[in-house]
Formats: sequence, C-alpha cells, structure tokens
Amino acid sequence: VAADWTIPRASTGGIAHDRHMGGRRPVHHRSDGGLGLRARVSSDRERRGGATRNPGDAGQGKLLHLLARAIGAQRILEIGTLGGYSTIWLARALPSDGRLVTLEVDPEHAAIARRNIAGAGLGAVVDVRLGDALDSLRKFAAEHGPPFDFVFIDADKATTAEYFDLAVQLSR
Repeated sequence: VAADWTIPRASTGGIAHDRHMGGRRPVHHRSDGGLGLRARVSSDRERRGGATRNPGDAGQGKLLHLLARAIGAQRILEIGTLGGYSTIWLARALPSDGRLVTLEVDPEHAAIARRNIAGAGLGAVVDVRLGDALDSLRKFAAEHGPPFDFVFIDADKATTAEYFDLAVQLSR
C-alpha cells in the first residue's frame, strides 16, 4: 500500500501525516538532513504497486553515516542501491579522498541513484555499478584490489549469506 503523504513546504525537518501509520511522522525525503533526494524513488515504488523496497529513513541514514565515520572508512562497498538514499549518507561520511562503490542490478534504479548522487554533489565519490552483485563481488575478489573498510548489504535477502562471505574477503 502506497502511503498517502502530505508533504510540508519546508526543505528539511518536515513532518507529514501518513494515514496508514496512524498519525504524524517524519517524511524521509524531507527530514533527510538536507540530502535532497528526489521524489522519484517514491513514485517508482507507487508505479510498481509498492513492490520496490522503501528507502531508509533519516535515522537509519544517520546511523550508517555515524558508523562509517566512527571507523574512519576510506572505502565503502554498498550492495543494493535502489535510489541512492543510503549511498548518499555513506558517501558524506567519507574523507575528501574516499571512495564508495555501490552495486545495483536494476538499470532503472541505477539511473535514479546516479541522478540523486549527482544532485547531492557526490558523483566523483560514488561509483554505481550495474549488474549482478555476486558477479561483481567475485570480480573484485579476483582483482585483489584494496580492501573495503565498511560494507553495507541491503539487497536480495535470499543471497545475503553469499554476499556476506564475499564481502568478508573484500574487507579489512
């Protein structure tokens, strides 16, 4: 069921009424710490009848940001991009010379994420790779490149164990 949001005009910190959640709650794309994500993620979800994953809320994004900063992450791997919401939070935790690689299987989601990432001014920091995540992870392992400091797995849950095993090989 797609939520019925009444979005305030304020650019950040807004509150909306969600009739399906029984009251007022923060709107993820308005109370997002100024990330400036487009409503395309929500419209994509609604167009598909709610079938796509819901982007994380600001609290989840802030937690990812805090964790990445706390460990001093220089290289981040994200498995599952969707609209780039978590990607932007994580990328903003990186130092100026940091790098984030995110893997997305759906071309439409990858295109939306690229637009959102560019709109956030992070296009030079983030590498959105389109294709099967397991194939990409195996390729990374074969290349013996520098390890990742932080890995966020938010993709196909049935394959999480395989993602995890490969991610451990690619991490410090």
